[in-house]
Amino acid sequence: MDNLKKRLGNRIKTLRKAKNITQEKLAEIINMDITSLSKIETGRNYPQPETIEKISIALNVKINELFTFEELSTKQEYFESIIKNLEFIKNNEEKLKIMYLISSAFL
Repeated sequence: MDNLKKRLGNRIKTLRKAKNITQEKLAEIINMDITSLSKIETGRNYPQPETIEKISIALNVKINELFTFEELSTKQEYFESIIKNLEFIKNNEEKLKIMYLISSAFL
């Protein structure tokens, strides 16, 4: 359970930072004390279901995205993940090139 709390907290923090939202601002949006949010992000506390829902709304992500813990350490793993999850591009070199160009913009 501790590992889940840490991974969830890290995921929330990562998504929050990707949206350029400060911890203070997110705490304000979800009507939570900043200390409590900090404890969630560091994995010391697990958020209540209502808080998870508020966080997903505030970060504009689906709830399941908060629990998507893909740690891809290399670009190669990243691209292998794309290919694995997008079967339609496997045998289409043109689509594969387009996916590569799009995803390269985010690395």
